[in-house]
Amino acid sequence: MKKKLTFLAALLIGVSAFAQQALFGGAGVESPVINPDGTVTFRYQNRKAVRVTLSGDFLPVQHLEFEMNGQKISYDAPGVAELRENNGVWEYTTPFAVEPEMYTYTFNVDGTQEIDPNNVFVNRDIASLTSVLLVPKAGERSDLYAVHHVPHGTVSKVWYPSATASFDRRMTVYTPAGYEENTKTKYPVLYVLHGIGGDEDAWVTQGRATQILDNLIARGEAKPMIVVFTNGNISQEAAPLENSTGYTRPTMDLPQTMDGTFETAFPEVVKFIDSHYRTIAKKQSRAICGLSMGGFHTLYITLNNPDMFAYSGMFSAAIGTGSEQTAAHKEIYADVDGKLATYFSKKPAMLWIGIGRTDFLIQSNNEFRAKLDAAGYPYKYMETDGGHIWKNWRIYLSEFVPLLFK
Repeated sequence: MKKKLTFLAALLIGVSAFAQQALFGGAGVESPVINPDGTVTFRYQNRKAVRVTLSGDFLPVQHLEFEMNGQKISYDAPGVAELRENNGVWEYTTPFAVEPEMYTYTFNVDGTQEIDPNNVFVNRDIASLTSVLLVPKAGERSDLYAVHHVPHGTVSKVWYPSATASFDRRMTVYTPAGYEENTKTKYPVLYVLHGIGGDEDAWVTQGRATQILDNLIARGEAKPMIVVFTNGNISQEAAPLENSTGYTRPTMDLPQTMDGTFETAFPEVVKFIDSHYRTIAKKQSRAICGLSMGGFHTLYITLNNPDMFAYSGMFSAAIGTGSEQTAAHKEIYADVDGKLATYFSKKPAMLWIGIGRTDFLIQSNNEFRAKLDAAGYPYKYMETDGGHIWKNWRIYLSEFVPLLFK
């Protein structure tokens, strides 16, 4: 009996120690570490591993190619670095100071991709998980992505009825600091759209949009505004595991994403927001923008509703991919020249276009800009380093928002 009690006591001590280790974070290695000289050290503990590499968008890029519609497309992929092992701990320190920015990275352990087990900050991009590295610096753009001691807006998950989809759908709504107290104040509205495979959470998690908005408004660089992050997958109620499909693996291969249905349904969103929030319900106080597929949606929502939005922003817009020709609702994408003429005849406040120099969509965006130039239509343009990446889209949002509602 005494032996049994001793065993149970030892077992309970072990369980208690394990629980405390989980509770207080354990004694694992520290990773990542931003060093005083600006370099960053990454560590991974595994005595059995044979080879460990690090892939991250702060490393020199890899230039790769893929084929789309029979055409070879070049694009940039995150760089790769080798970790060195010492007594079971694999380590890599960047040979350069990492520029202030928000980055993602993963380890590859003997052919298997893993997130950093010592870094609890993780992003989900469609079905891929990556660890997060935020390098903020006062005075730099990345400082917009950090949380500061400023008034904060409220972020809500809001359901609305969609007659087009025939079920309730969800959006994320940001109301600026003071919205709840200033009950007589009405606000302009910005609608922000995600890329293919994303959802209504993408801009908040990967795009740091709410931090950008809080900080720009607090600095007086942007007007207080309501911001609506929609789910552009019209066949989907809400983000994965927060809809009725349960444990369904997230995918880019969703129906009706770029067939005209979402564009047709978009006035439902605007109507709901105007009826449930204190908005300035007129064109001059509405803006819309989006990345990749969201830029595609932005263009065609704008062209098919020329009296709805005064400001439109196309971030690495996925135009010219052939979707327009195979869409179920071809009328949404028809007569672009005529719709552009109507749109610009109504004198919009701003059409804004941004894209990376090595983005695989830059050729189609340049062709669209050539069309605008030939017709003498005004627009603002920003070209940045890099390709089809969140780093650029955060930059574009932080440039676009201060120009609104002047």
